[in-house]
Amino acid sequence: MFGMLNGFKNFVMRGNVVDLAVGVVIGAAFTSLVTQFTKSFLEPLINLVGAKPDGAGGAFDLVHKGNAVAWGAFVNALITFVLTAAVLYFLVVLPMNKLAERRNKGKEPEPAPVTEDIRLLTEIRDALVAARVPAQAVHKENDHANDR
Repeated sequence: MFGMLNGFKNFVMRGNVVDLAVGVVIGAAFTSLVTQFTKSFLEPLINLVGAKPDGAGGAFDLVHKGNAVAWGAFVNALITFVLTAAVLYFLVVLPMNKLAERRNKGKEPEPAPVTEDIRLLTEIRDALVAARVPAQAVHKENDHANDR
């Protein structure tokens, strides 16, 4: 039983699982924010051009030619998004980062693998150095020939 719980803990503690969960929650909150922005600002602007207003509005809405701009609903969605992001950061991301930091304390970081572009640049440098050496030797021989 303990081994199964330990396996579950290792699964959850992997960074990609937590990152995925945070991404899904932030994505849902951001979707709500974009939806409310569209309803609060873009739809009334489109209604000004010629579409019929849907009758949405309230006591605190700005009204121009019968088109309500529901800025209060957008501010509410914005506050909800910021609070959701703050709760996720302080209750999930920050503790997971601290825990990962503690787990990795004392471990030496692995050397970064050599990427393909660095390997190719190294080969080019080595080839240029190898090509330069014989050319310098030829120039020295020519200098000695000119001295005679």
